[in-house]
Amino acid sequence: MLKTLMLWLLAFMVPQLAMAALPRASAVPGGVAIVDIGPATVSEPQVFLGERRVLTVVEAGRRKAIVGIALAVEPGEQALEIREGTGKRSVAFTVLPKKYREQKLTVPQRQVDLSPEDAARVEKESARLRSVYQSYSAAIPATLALQVPTPGVRQNTFGSRRVFNGQARNPHSGMDIAAGTGTPIRAPADGTVVDVGNYFFNGNNVLIDHGQGFITMYCHLSAFDVKAGDAVKAGQQIGKVGATGRVTGPHLHFGVLLNGASVDPGLFLPQP
Repeated sequence: MLKTLMLWLLAFMVPQLAMAALPRASAVPGGVAIVDIGPATVSEPQVFLGERRVLTVVEAGRRKAIVGIALAVEPGEQALEIREGTGKRSVAFTVLPKKYREQKLTVPQRQVDLSPEDAARVEKESARLRSVYQSYSAAIPATLALQVPTPGVRQNTFGSRRVFNGQARNPHSGMDIAAGTGTPIRAPADGTVVDVGNYFFNGNNVLIDHGQGFITMYCHLSAFDVKAGDAVKAGQQIGKVGATGRVTGPHLHFGVLLNGASVDPGLFLPQP
């Protein structure tokens, strides 16, 4: 009886996300680990993976860390650092191996062998994007279960090794959704627009902060319908599909970041 009462009180005192709102767990490079770190308390602990603050939620009276695992992470044991008051403790979890496919693409050669001017532009843009990717806001995400941002065929491109004109590059960090130019793109959850701009590789690009290091990205747009600082609601139009930046045709590159790591967007979307 006492335990039931305590759980009931926590439901009102501690922000929660329902189990249906959590992503599907997949503790692999490019995936998401859901790690139980102990009973929920009114005071929220700070959880870190390395130097990156990790999003946490409360589910059924338990505090759970929703950990983004970077594609570059080697399989094996990882440890979260839990900071509570003046104390620290660690909780381990295991990253399992996963092999992604190779994807060969042909693009204009200038987008592979960059001129000094383009290389300088890319370096400046990469620094700007990293500052957003690695940001952490105190806002509590409304949900971690996202709506599909645009109608179209979801392509299995996340994590694939990109080979442009025969030259290997970094793995693909998002999901490509095939759709025609001008197709509306809608926010998959409530959030705040933290960046709108035109980038060499990403083309017209929008980033939405949903809170606690949970960020979504939309690339290659033909048009924007938002500006930095706008609060958006789930289902609100934020732009239109296009073919700007380094692309072979119109589509939406949809990305999801957790604690600075690009993770598989499919884990957050309804299964097709």
